[in-house]
Amino acid sequence: MTRARRTVINARAVFSGLRLIMLLSFIALTGMLFMLLFSVDGALYIGSLYALACSVPLIAFEGGLLLPALLQRIRCFSTPAYFLSSLGIYFVLSGVGFALAGIIMKTTGMIDAHWKQVLLIRPPAFLYTLAFFLSGITILRVRQLLGRRVFLSLLTGRYRTPVQEERIFLFIDLVGSTAYARGFGDLRAQEFLGELFADFAGHVRKHQGEIDDYVGDCAIVTWPMQEGLKEARCVQCLHDILDDITVRAAWWETHFGRVPQLSAALHGGSVVTAEIGVFHHKITYFGDVVNTTARIEALCRTLQRPVLISSDLMQRLTLPQGTLAEPMGAHLVKGRDEPLNVYALSRTGKGRTAEARPRAS
Repeated sequence: MTRARRTVINARAVFSGLRLIMLLSFIALTGMLFMLLFSVDGALYIGSLYALACSVPLIAFEGGLLLPALLQRIRCFSTPAYFLSSLGIYFVLSGVGFALAGIIMKTTGMIDAHWKQVLLIRPPAFLYTLAFFLSGITILRVRQLLGRRVFLSLLTGRYRTPVQEERIFLFIDLVGSTAYARGFGDLRAQEFLGELFADFAGHVRKHQGEIDDYVGDCAIVTWPMQEGLKEARCVQCLHDILDDITVRAAWWETHFGRVPQLSAALHGGSVVTAEIGVFHHKITYFGDVVNTTARIEALCRTLQRPVLISSDLMQRLTLPQGTLAEPMGAHLVKGRDEPLNVYALSRTGKGRTAEARPRAS
């Protein structure tokens, strides 16, 4: 492992560690605050320990370390069902944590109270916890609907004033969606698309990308330039999506009567990123790069290649092991004065290492 790569990993680990410490410190303070607000007898640290014991299982759950299949399942629910199921799960997990903390503190002599008080959350604590749970679930749901980076950008107003930056765009299109709709109906076609796009999400998140938008049967994924170039995440993300479909081909055939076939295009460059809207805010991208990526995706059908990448982006990244790039020449695309060189990407057998995303049901 190179020194630069070790530095990146260490910096990321330190940053994640600091965020966790800050979160746990905040949780500990809420426990102390409860003791003060409700004039509970005992040392303030008792409230902190109970708060941490109730919250750590929830952090593990939301981080995918505890019951990951259940987490994936409820994230696909409608918002009302998501709220109710999340509340139920939160109370079960926090109740278990509360009871374990009570048992430990009771048996070690840290608190002197009846077992009923030690093991069961009392009404004031229940209402206090409920308020935090509702706030937390609302924030998590909004962040899930918008995407982590978009949520933080809107919250901080980062793009309220337009910013010029370099970004990578990945357009992924479902081939033959119109024919599928004719054969199976529009409702079934939309279910097919919804399931496919849901499968994309885990891989995009794994490779630090953001799904910017869905346009018909096309998903638009984006990265800040350096994030997407690092470890060729933009390419590896696409490979994992394609590998997932291959691994689960039988499932797709059984449930939808067809295995998805995709065409995809990768391109990157300078764009202007801005927050627009008054009653409905959105982060949007202006510039030639987005339009050019769409034109490259259209070339997939002309050149009969499922995955194309621009030479502009190709020159800036190191392809993952087992990835082959075939020059496809220069092509005139609408919106550009000069021809654009593109490459077709493919994989050797040994490069296919991604595992399918586990299904929630």
